[in-house]
Amino acid sequence: MTERVLTGDRVTGKLHLGHYAGSLQNRVLLQDQYESFVFLADVQALTTHFEQQELIRTNIREMTLDYLSVGIDPEKSTIFIQSMIPEIAELTIYFSMFVSVNALRHNPTIKAESKGRGLDELYYGFLGYPVSQAADIAICKATIIPVGDDQLPHLELARKIVRRFNELYQPILVEPQAMISNTPRLVGTDGNAKMSKSLGNAIELDTSAEDIAYKIKRAVTDPARVHKNDPGHPEICPIYAYHRAFGPDPLTEIREGCERGTMGCTACKERITLTLEQLIAPMRERRAFYASRPHLVDDILMTGTKYTRRIASATMKEVREAMSLDYFGLSAMEKGML
Repeated sequence: MTERVLTGDRVTGKLHLGHYAGSLQNRVLLQDQYESFVFLADVQALTTHFEQQELIRTNIREMTLDYLSVGIDPEKSTIFIQSMIPEIAELTIYFSMFVSVNALRHNPTIKAESKGRGLDELYYGFLGYPVSQAADIAICKATIIPVGDDQLPHLELARKIVRRFNELYQPILVEPQAMISNTPRLVGTDGNAKMSKSLGNAIELDTSAEDIAYKIKRAVTDPARVHKNDPGHPEICPIYAYHRAFGPDPLTEIREGCERGTMGCTACKERITLTLEQLIAPMRERRAFYASRPHLVDDILMTGTKYTRRIASATMKEVREAMSLDYFGLSAMEKGML
């Protein structure tokens, strides 16, 4: 069987450097090694944005442009829209029959997200989000899932769901494996443990040169370093984390300059500003190319979704047969009798 990589993002806003470090740069590399699928999780975006459908509609385009800007090649990777694959919804329902509510309630990511969003009650869709993710993976029979460390609980549950299905019915689904990036979690510009759109501490992938400089200038550094010549602690400084994630090796000069107090925070920030501009400038250029050709973007999405639908249809044929739900046979459905 062909090794398949599947990744995706909820369409709740533009992507940022945390996404790039945690997953996107891996996706670009992996598309040359495996059959790659990248999906726009619009259904899962509804778990927290069900009253903002126009925002989701807009973000479908914005996120597609983000994908294309970082180098995800539609000739190598299949980009598709989750809601346009109805087989995913069907498989989600089947999976939900043997996943306990307790397993979902105790999922660390669900608990953290519900607390972080201040949710007084858990909606059915939000609680079942990991089950939907399992269906995303299984429908394509993906074998490798690049994730950040905060998504590992979701993937482990997906693995359990696939194993349980195979035990209950037939061993037709593939148990996915996690691939962790070298920078699974990127600190925010405010020093928060995670760069996040909702926290306003992110540098988006289409940020202008002026805004990069502005955000880095305002970013927090080592709080214990009051004066330029004070010895610093690079391991707790967001700016050093960006050097480590995006800067050229070796970082010896920057680290030692910080620790010895011979390189001030201003000089350190100027260096990372230049590094980030060199990283993001080609992204802005590719983004502008596709943004000026909306019909090309539409074609990419429709072609990718159509191809994925064929794969999903084949998977669901196997699933229905394994579950003895193919009462009248596929031929009857194909002929439009049902």
